[in-house]
Amino acid sequence: MTEPIMTTAAGHGVKIQLAQWDGNGKPILCIHGITANCRCWDVIASGLSPAHRVMAMDLRGRGLSDRPGSGYSIAHHCQDILALLDDLHIEKAVIMGHSLGAFISVVFGAENSERVDRIILVDGGGKLSAVQMAKVFQGIKPSLDRLGRVFPSFKGYLDLMKTAPFFKSWTPALETYYRYEIEAVDGGVRSRIDPAHIQEERENLGKVDVSRFYEGISCPALILRATEGMVAEDDLLLPQDVVETMVRRIPHARYVDIPGTNHYSIVFEQNEIRDRAVLGFLAG
Repeated sequence: MTEPIMTTAAGHGVKIQLAQWDGNGKPILCIHGITANCRCWDVIASGLSPAHRVMAMDLRGRGLSDRPGSGYSIAHHCQDILALLDDLHIEKAVIMGHSLGAFISVVFGAENSERVDRIILVDGGGKLSAVQMAKVFQGIKPSLDRLGRVFPSFKGYLDLMKTAPFFKSWTPALETYYRYEIEAVDGGVRSRIDPAHIQEERENLGKVDVSRFYEGISCPALILRATEGMVAEDDLLLPQDVVETMVRRIPHARYVDIPGTNHYSIVFEQNEIRDRAVLGFLAG
């Protein structure tokens, strides 16, 4: 994998940390999931650069971005993205989001169409029933449970994460991702993410009907769907009926199934089908 250049940019009243991979093609801004950070994009970005300039942001409250006491919602993230693009003097970008980042991408693309070249939604952005959303949060519970806990060492932190059922294999990319997010505290190490911020994010996400933004997306959109559950067979972020609704309602959308992947492996592992789909979509 290619190591990114780390830098900062101005969000909406906050400092936003960026990982950047240099390239000459379309600028691509990557937006991670609810408890993730910019380094979740290492594998995908390494496959897109140097053909494209790839930037992955730490959402506020995650990674090395500022951590205000409140302000964790899709609306706040969209304000940060707009300010970030202005600060970087980027008139139009490809917006690629995974999980929560896909929901943010849908809303940002609908409300700021003049700033978006095209959108890539990686296993997210679909309107889920309350029952399905509960299944999803149960599936990501091992990821949520690490927040706020103090571990005696980074090894202890990794030992817990290696037991998470949704990781198909342990890779150097995963170790880099988790090392990036920890901070030293009394008694050991912990994630920088405040569980209270994630709770606020989760509550605000539940108030958003993402489907009402579908028709507002005027640019081409590619949806990548993981076909396997995380813990159970049916804890999918994009069930078949949900993705079909998205394709029907988003004017210029299509979707590609990425067989053999779940919500995590679709971003963290090498995958030729995923990479061909993305590169073909960008070229088109």
